[in-house]
Amino acid sequence: MKTLIVANWKMNPSSLAEANRLFGLVEKGSKKIKKAEVVVCPPFPYLLSMKYQASSIKLGAQDCFWEEKGAFTGEVSPLMLKNLRCNYVIIGHSERRNYFGETDGVINKKIKSALQAKLSPIFCIGETWQERNKGKTRQVLKSQIEKGLSGIKENEVNGLILAYEPVWAIGNGKICSFKEAQVMGFYSREIIARLFSSLLAKKIPVLYGGSVNSKNARDYVREGGFDGLLVGGASLNDQEFIEILRSVVNA
Repeated sequence: MKTLIVANWKMNPSSLAEANRLFGLVEKGSKKIKKAEVVVCPPFPYLLSMKYQASSIKLGAQDCFWEEKGAFTGEVSPLMLKNLRCNYVIIGHSERRNYFGETDGVINKKIKSALQAKLSPIFCIGETWQERNKGKTRQVLKSQIEKGLSGIKENEVNGLILAYEPVWAIGNGKICSFKEAQVMGFYSREIIARLFSSLLAKKIPVLYGGSVNSKNARDYVREGGFDGLLVGGASLNDQEFIEILRSVVNA
């Protein structure tokens, strides 16, 4: 299985010209890196342009709604994303939970809808600094996974990806050691095994995200045992992002 490296551009860059330039540089730089599956998740307005450029790179979206169509102003459905050749969609990112009040119930509906549309949901889980300091990390992850996957049968989760992102290590320079991350990655698989089966727990890719850069990327994958990475800010620098790819697959 290829190492999955996902670039979450968030609300960047500010122009289509810059988005096209960045995408072109990333695609050019990643073509020779055969052992990685590279996914770029740009803002919604840029997906159409990326659709016609993508060859070696897969496309993903940063969010979706849970209905196929209808009177839902401002929303984007999984079917629309599929029509734009998206293969992946990020669901439950901490910024969606924090800034937009997304609950586990909302995230559950989005995961179900994405799976039905044959998209691979990148289901984000993770604890805050306060929750970590109170020793509630395992409790938080268990609750997020159980509620996020509630009502979903084992034969319906084909394509599901977990992404462990400790909220306290996102975009602020704080580092979650690969050893600490590894423990939570293993624990996440334990929860999946209890909910579904040990076979599925081994099969589901688990990514790490949280201040990933070219200096620590290798440790999370090679030492921490993660199947890939969800990269935020570092993915907006093409040279840094390509170096992340190289460090992971060439180690």
